[in-house]
Amino acid sequence: MTVTLPKQKPIRSAPHKLGFWQNFRERTPLGWLQLRKNKGRLFVAVAGIGFADLLMFAQLGIQAALFESNTLLIQNLNADIILRSSQYRDLSLANTFPRRRLYQIQDVPGVAIADALYINNVVWKNPETRRKTQLTLVGQEVNQQVFDLPGLDLTTLKQLTQPDTFLFDRLARGQYANVVAQVAQGKTVSAEIDRRSIQVVGLFPLGASFATDGTLITSQENFLRFFPNRGAGQVTLGLIDLEPEANIDQVLHQIQAKLPLDTLATTKQEFLNLEQAYWAETTPIGLLFGFGTAMAFVVGIVIVFQILSTDVNDHLAEYATFKAMGYGNRYLFFIVIEEAMILALLGFVPGLALALGQYALIRSAASLPIGMTFARFWFVFFLTLVMCMTSGMIALRKVQAADPADIF
Repeated sequence: MTVTLPKQKPIRSAPHKLGFWQNFRERTPLGWLQLRKNKGRLFVAVAGIGFADLLMFAQLGIQAALFESNTLLIQNLNADIILRSSQYRDLSLANTFPRRRLYQIQDVPGVAIADALYINNVVWKNPETRRKTQLTLVGQEVNQQVFDLPGLDLTTLKQLTQPDTFLFDRLARGQYANVVAQVAQGKTVSAEIDRRSIQVVGLFPLGASFATDGTLITSQENFLRFFPNRGAGQVTLGLIDLEPEANIDQVLHQIQAKLPLDTLATTKQEFLNLEQAYWAETTPIGLLFGFGTAMAFVVGIVIVFQILSTDVNDHLAEYATFKAMGYGNRYLFFIVIEEAMILALLGFVPGLALALGQYALIRSAASLPIGMTFARFWFVFFLTLVMCMTSGMIALRKVQAADPADIF
């Protein structure tokens, strides 16, 4: 007689003998359970990480706004190649070069237009508050659309042929609501630059920078009236437009070969990179913001390490029990790393929310082009993960060295 035995279910292996990923998927979320047990400690950890993230977002955001605001003028230029003095440092202290250099390169094949641009800083008196501030004054050729900005069409620029007429930056930093409203309605607003009366006849959007509170645009003739000691031959920048079929690299090479040592020629992008490199590398500002980001990162490591270290000490007996049961250091490693990753996720959310509010406040109060970018979002999130994982690694050393015999 044949007896059929009931099919037996396969006996599962001990968790520590399962495969790596199977063990990871089927494990109990002890890290989350341990964090949730002490809600006060969890709140402190999340607040600390959120604060560290807020600091990193602030440092990186303000640094980016510094670079962006100080290059707004260059970014909106309609030019393929830009000429500058060999002594040029940045727009706030830009040396001039002779205007005849523009005439010397006009016969280079591929060059369509070679215009002069005059730039200097002036003291402007706010028509509303009567307070003095510094603005960037730009003198341009009114028959050319030098800037790619709304409101700067040829019809608007023609108004600048009248003496002492100017266009005002509607995004300037300060209290200019009434000025902007009146000019937008077609009215002319009287103002004052260096104790000289002017007429604001139009608007354009650009924005403030760290150096000045805004920009004024006028004709080359009006610009030179404010600087009698500066002749028309002293040009700040040369703007070169090329023929549609011209090869920019070939034309640039020919221009560079024709210019003497007192004048340099670069593409617009190279000139933009030069301006950003000055603020990032030559001035201490870039270094300070980088140091501030590093300090926020270190503060976050210290905060998370203190939380995780305290948690490890509180559960050292449990970890020793796991080791006595045969669980290896890798299993305990996942518990601590799980806590670190959960803290990173929970702390990043409030840090991000506060950073968005902070950016909005800075845009409103300081009129700076600051905002959240995709790259900065992921960079700070990556730093947060590294920050918490590093802290977890340090806190884990005590677990790895724990001997069940010593604890029990």
